Amino acid sequence: MSKRFIIIVLDGFGIGAMGDAKVMRPGDEKANTLRSLLHDHPELKLPTLEKLGLMNAYGAESAQMKFNPQANFGKSELMHFGADTFMGHQEIMGTLPRRPEAHPFQQKVDLVAQHLKDHGHQVKIVQRQGLRYVVCDEFVTIADNLEADLGMCYNVTAPLDFISFESEVEIAERVREVVTVSRVIVFGGTGNTMQDLYQAEEIKQGRFIGIASAKSKSYEQGYQCRHLGYGVNKAVQVPTILTKAQIPCMLIGKVADIVANDLGTSISCVPTEECLQLTYEALQKMDTGFICTNVQETDLAGHSQDSAEYVRILKQADAGLARILPLLTEEDILIVQADHGNDPNIGSSRHTRECVPLLIYRKGLTGVRIGTRRTMADNGATCCDFFGVNAPENGTSYLSLLQ
Repeated sequence: MSKRFIIIVLDGFGIGAMGDAKVMRPGDEKANTLRSLLHDHPELKLPTLEKLGLMNAYGAESAQMKFNPQANFGKSELMHFGADTFMGHQEIMGTLPRRPEAHPFQQKVDLVAQHLKDHGHQVKIVQRQGLRYVVCDEFVTIADNLEADLGMCYNVTAPLDFISFESEVEIAERVREVVTVSRVIVFGGTGNTMQDLYQAEEIKQGRFIGIASAKSKSYEQGYQCRHLGYGVNKAVQVPTILTKAQIPCMLIGKVADIVANDLGTSISCVPTEECLQLTYEALQKMDTGFICTNVQETDLAGHSQDSAEYVRILKQADAGLARILPLLTEEDILIVQADHGNDPNIGSSRHTRECVPLLIYRKGLTGVRIGTRRTMADNGATCCDFFGVNAPENGTSYLSLLQ
């Protein structure tokens, strides 16, 4: 019997601040992405999302969009700390978030260097103005990330004409074993050299030293990147569990860049219409399996603090969903959700700590309420339950409510 489980993430599409936002992210207690969009565009009409129960999950009606008593819906809090796309998707896939630490790479130079030496790597420590960073196997720099909040991430950077990306990732995985920051970001490109990396050195606040990503010329040609999150174990996540059980798994959009799917199919793309077209085509070909698609452009509009652009993208997503629904049978389950908020009117360009909608479609199923879930991992747990495979490490299945 064919059966598909589909999750479509409208990145950054929150429906109201979490109760802990005032403590966890001061300022976010005022956040409500959907409310801001409706304030700026009161005539907004999203017929497919309205049918799926968007206003039910939001808890209020607008001039153009009403409650649907037939909808299956709920909402979810975030279990990860902050409001993060990377950790949000790890949570959806069943990861139990661990609280990372933030500190300059200076505090970990000796630990990282020794750990790499212990595993047979050649290590050199570069010193500039009293600050240090590591060069491993001649071509891999390990230092502070200068683009994110300082102290939150470390970068592992290499010119890939001189060392393979696979070898660079192995080094990054050793770094990940001994550091507790949120992310170790490993990347590189072709056509550049170590001289380009050294010329991209920058110091910030007198405490952080790193290779400025854009100046390193890594993005210009042959770019490859992987994010290694703190406490993220792919073996206990939905894609690895499913594919090891011979159940096809496809990741489309930004989720393809940030979630491990070694035995499945991952397609990275950004344009909303393309992401949903790829989802449509995958459903036409897939008899049984899991698809997760990330619509990133909503999040990008939030970062730009541009509610008009946000609405334009939502309308594209709504139209794409309208094409997808007729492909689904009584055996399929579709969840439309977000991963955090990104209120364009909050006064900053950062994500917002908001609850997210959970809109559920199963042909013939009506009027089901799944309540407020404590973690988005409940969706991953429900997916594994749906396919009768081992549960991920986190989350509680609500499949029994959808039978």
